Amino acid sequence: QVQLVESGGGLVQAGGSRRLACAGSGGTLSNYGMGWFRQAPGKEREFVAAISWTIGSTYYADSVKGRFTISRDNAKNTVYLQMNSLKPEDTAIYYCAADLRGSGSARPQVYEVWGQGTQVTVSS
Repeated sequence: QVQLVESGGGLVQAGGSRRLACAGSGGTLSNYGMGWFRQAPGKEREFVAAISWTIGSTYYADSVKGRFTISRDNAKNTVYLQMNSLKPEDTAIYYCAADLRGSGSARPQVYEVWGQGTQVTVSS
């Protein structure tokens, strides 16, 4: 059973950077489509970024394009989300997720395994 554990959250000032990590166990993350989602208080969970298991194609929400980068380190069985130029509206709990049968998607419904989330707070 694949398990995911996020880390790297915390408090950061607007304009700053943060790197989130999603470590996998019980499975090889490079075999799955991986995604990052976030949920702010009172809002629905929204797509942030995804990376496919095939050639590592990446996809981003318009709101983070050019600021966030998703990547994977197969040797460490970890997926990262590098977040630059952070804004207060990026404040949310960030979740990573694994699409065990596909190449990832912006739709949360296709992901079978989720981490517990890590809080990112951006102060103005």
